[in-house]
Amino acid sequence: MSGGSAGEASGGRSVEASGERAVAAGRDIRQVATGDFVTQVERATVLPAEALAPGAVTGPVRYLPRRTVQFVGRERELALLEEAFEAPGGVVVHAVHGLGGVGKSTLAVEWAAGRGVDVNPVWWIAAESPAQLDAGLADLGRALTPALAGTLPEAALRERTLQWLSAHGGWLLVLDNVDDPADIEPLLARAANGRFLVTTRRGATSWRGIGRTLDLDVLRLDEAVELFTRIHAGPADGVEELCAELGCLPLAIDQAAAYCREAGITPRTYLGLLARRPATLYATGPEGGDAQRTLARVWRVTLDRLADTPRVAMLLQILSWWGSEGIPREYVELPGDPLDATEAIRRLAAHSMITLGDGTISVHRLVQAVTRTTDPGDPHRVEAQTAGGRRVAVQLLNLAASRWDQAVDERDMRGLLGPGRRVWATHVEALAARYPAERDTADTAMLFARAGMLLALSEPGPRAVALCERALGAALHANGPDDEETRIAREALAEVCLMTGNVDRALELRIRTLADCERLFGPDHQDTVGARSNLAGTLAEADEQTRALGATFAHAREAERALGEDRSRADDARGVPRATPTTNSSADGAGHAVWSLSGSPDHDPEDPVQVLALARTAAEEGDSQRAVALAEAAVALSRRQLGVTSPVTLLVRAYQVVLLRGAGEDERAEELAAGVSDDALRSLGNSKLGRNVRRLVAGPPPDEAP
Repeated sequence: MSGGSAGEASGGRSVEASGERAVAAGRDIRQVATGDFVTQVERATVLPAEALAPGAVTGPVRYLPRRTVQFVGRERELALLEEAFEAPGGVVVHAVHGLGGVGKSTLAVEWAAGRGVDVNPVWWIAAESPAQLDAGLADLGRALTPALAGTLPEAALRERTLQWLSAHGGWLLVLDNVDDPADIEPLLARAANGRFLVTTRRGATSWRGIGRTLDLDVLRLDEAVELFTRIHAGPADGVEELCAELGCLPLAIDQAAAYCREAGITPRTYLGLLARRPATLYATGPEGGDAQRTLARVWRVTLDRLADTPRVAMLLQILSWWGSEGIPREYVELPGDPLDATEAIRRLAAHSMITLGDGTISVHRLVQAVTRTTDPGDPHRVEAQTAGGRRVAVQLLNLAASRWDQAVDERDMRGLLGPGRRVWATHVEALAARYPAERDTADTAMLFARAGMLLALSEPGPRAVALCERALGAALHANGPDDEETRIAREALAEVCLMTGNVDRALELRIRTLADCERLFGPDHQDTVGARSNLAGTLAEADEQTRALGATFAHAREAERALGEDRSRADDARGVPRATPTTNSSADGAGHAVWSLSGSPDHDPEDPVQVLALARTAAEEGDSQRAVALAEAAVALSRRQLGVTSPVTLLVRAYQVVLLRGAGEDERAEELAAGVSDDALRSLGNSKLGRNVRRLVAGPPPDEAP
């Protein structure tokens, strides 16, 4: 049989068939039979009439995951959902968004399970991808019309579901874990009469123009403790500390409580294990649980999705080494090429991995902890990633300090002790707590020393001492005992110990510095002379405390021997009075370091120390009224910029009392003096600075009073 003429007549290409009973087709044909006998088998499905009717359902149609009996808190959020969905008519879309593990799905189940019979169907759909969404809609179609189950293909069931939803109201769909709002927009467009509750990690901006949003935060501490207690049902020792360490994140609380229950251990024991083996515990969920719903895995899904954006993983690594709240964006948005960092910040925030404030970034402490923990099986947390983030975190903090040094005059107290520097010091402090001591470098040593000194100037106490102790340890580890930077770190620690009243430790440190300098450089080198002078000054402070407080110092005799005959020469070089009664005029030297910062003729009207310098000048010139007004302004500036009990503020307040007395306003001076003295004792203790502040406000001894 030939089909050539047919092909040519139709204008198509020529086709031929060869062989007995062969067929050639130049165009589409439906059916051809060439045999002697033909058997045709067709299958048809006859649907009952009720299967085709898009009528209302006659019974309850509900599918929700199991409601947890351990649900706690969230009264405010449940009330907000009630309010959002109570308005009649029209489609309502409400998206609950937040960090993975914060309890979005648990909240949705709890609220949806409370819907009455007037809401029907109530149906839960896993909607992480379009395929999951389609499958969930097809399942709902089977539930709406059971007669169609096993009859229509998935696509047809999905379409019938959409038709039913568009023709009826009074229903609720919960779309769980929606990754991209675009995936559900076709559904929202067609089903215009019901209610959608969406859970998602995508932030509020992703839902603009689509629906209202609810930002779900972690539990309160008391709620976290209650959740842990319900699951654990065992001894509560350390439960509050553990919940705080876990950042009150519901997934973490659930995971830890289940582990404690299964292992028969207390929360405090779990805390100890967490400190030693974080990677293991982050990856260990309850027996029979979903391995993907552990702390080690829950955020990897998000980072996998963000892998196409440069610097996302590295930025999160860097942020994980600093404090969890209030990280200035300027630390990571460098002037050279800010777009990459800005884009990484944008995407992390859009997926609820970080939270943005006014020029700041915050990261949940557990996201930080997991990010810092190495996991060879996670490409975002391999050793090279964590080491790189740790290294860059140090470099960026040093760079931030360097930028300030270039921009701020050293005589500007606002620059030296302003809020920005204090925030910086807290992030260095967080880094020091997380940075492995065995990996310390010369960079970390200088960073810790600098931050410790800054903390001592703004808030002298054990935090400043701890940072400087860490700095010395880092310098010894990285540079050895004879390096110049090690001596600098030791001197910083000695100075902070003096500021906080630990004179004996300061003596011990400066004895060592003098011995090192004499061994390395000889007795007459300038470094040796400086070390000798510093030790003499510290010994003078020990003498004063011995006279004033009856204190004894284990290293005083050793310091005397180290100085030997050079003590008098060293004291003279420093201008240190020896074994002489202390008067109020000598107390004025307590503020020498502060006064020296105000030596610029171009006074800054916003710098409290420089304003106080103007007040002092006015007093010396006899203009007491102006002096008092300037002193009051200086105190107000210092309180606002540095805090009420900052050492600088306490000195400024003390000099205000002095200037008030000089102006004859004794009653006002006495009113203020008591508060300054109490604050100085509480904040500075019996340190030299604390005693001198109290001495200033006490006024001159009776024999010196005018």
